[in-house]
Amino acid sequence: MSDHLLAIDQGTTSTRSLLIDSAGRLLSTAQREFPQSYPKSGWVEHDPLTIWQDVLETAREAIAKSDAPVAAIGIANQRETTLVWDRATGIPVYPAIVWQDRRTAQHCERLRHGGHEALIRDRTGLLLDPYFSATKLAWILEHVEGVRERAGRGELAFGTIDSFLLWHLTEGAVHATDATNASRTMLFDIHRQCWDEDLLKLFNVPEALLPEVRDSSHLYGVTAKGLFDKQIPVAGMAGDQHAALIGQACFNPGMAKATYGTGCFFLLNTGEEALPPAKGMLTTLAYRTEGRPIYAAEGSIFAAGAVLKWLRDRLELFKDVSQTSLIAAHAGGNEGVYLVPAFAGLGAPYWDPNARGLICGLTLDTGPEHIIRAALESAAYQTVDLTGAITAGGGPPRALRIDGGMAANDWFCQFLADVLAAPVERPAMLEATAQGAAFLAGLQVGIFSGFAAISAAWKAGARFEARMGGDERERLIAGWRNAVARTLTRVSSAGAPPIK
Repeated sequence: MSDHLLAIDQGTTSTRSLLIDSAGRLLSTAQREFPQSYPKSGWVEHDPLTIWQDVLETAREAIAKSDAPVAAIGIANQRETTLVWDRATGIPVYPAIVWQDRRTAQHCERLRHGGHEALIRDRTGLLLDPYFSATKLAWILEHVEGVRERAGRGELAFGTIDSFLLWHLTEGAVHATDATNASRTMLFDIHRQCWDEDLLKLFNVPEALLPEVRDSSHLYGVTAKGLFDKQIPVAGMAGDQHAALIGQACFNPGMAKATYGTGCFFLLNTGEEALPPAKGMLTTLAYRTEGRPIYAAEGSIFAAGAVLKWLRDRLELFKDVSQTSLIAAHAGGNEGVYLVPAFAGLGAPYWDPNARGLICGLTLDTGPEHIIRAALESAAYQTVDLTGAITAGGGPPRALRIDGGMAANDWFCQFLADVLAAPVERPAMLEATAQGAAFLAGLQVGIFSGFAAISAAWKAGARFEARMGGDERERLIAGWRNAVARTLTRVSSAGAPPIK
């Protein structure tokens, strides 16, 4: 059997297909960026059919560069992004509502005031927030003409991006999702491992819409004839952050990873027990294999790499993100400048959808380099906030494995290690999300005998040790928390609901 595995990494701003072998080596890659749509303030949408075409084109391109057949396909996807499509045609009834979208904030507030938050928290491990899929799906059912009636007749299908891609890869033969993606919908009981009847009733979601929930490593089906030169098994699926946990080989309780892409997502493996979530944090599925769920504690940062993209594209402070490492180093200190990137609210541990971005500490000496440095620093400070909340002040992890675009930035990696007061490990291959999707598929088709074999395929790249003094660390973190407090105070004074 060939050991070539195709990983489809469908992200928030681009779609990539990567060919990976059993040693974890990247053999080929193809990528397409796609446009973001912002119809109203706080709304974010994607064109699902553009995403599907990009998946098909990049997959064909990556496979064409291969000298061996593809043994299996693994899918990793942007989580929570919600869509509904026609079962007969595969055409969506409305654009995909992206995880960043905040249009359902008032719906969440009504549910909170109605006393439903404890039920949701207990069953799903999630917070009542527009971030997750349930209120997005409820919005489509309520606001798109004819959709609720068609859903009741069984004509429509709901899914996150993984389900939509699987449906199209199999030409409608399979409507399924994996347990990690299901756990992010706010409709799935992570303890009983099933769709929850009470939550479906609460959000008024017909059960006929829902996909079947399967293991993360599972033979979902085979690609339809004619899509590729031969039919290929689809054998692994996971939400992107869960796939990255697999790709970073964080299989033991206490191991942690952080992925710095559009946002930043910190996951700590907690083993077979779904621990009660710490304040402002989430309990989620890490992965599920052979019917056995493994859980994780998660903290989500809404804006990490997105801040650099904003500085590049909107403020035009630099031309290439790769320049930011050198710019930040040349800035010297941060000169008291802090950037709180609450462009779409603040994520964990604050979870305030009404917060908005803030830059403070500006003087006449402030230059573009200080703002760029503040943007990089903000992702590190938010990581400190996450680790502190998850461990309840018990200290940082023994080491943090990181991946994503920002992990290529040496200055950021060193600053992260400094403010965490813990080693930061960067793998030899930064494509941990794609690697995890490939590993899950390879596990199902026998390329990997088990998690030990996957761990052996993980290769360390660079390790950054903390070298900042304690007084300097505390001073910088205190400045960050003061900036966050100003953001939250500004929101409260504008008449937003009180911070929970």
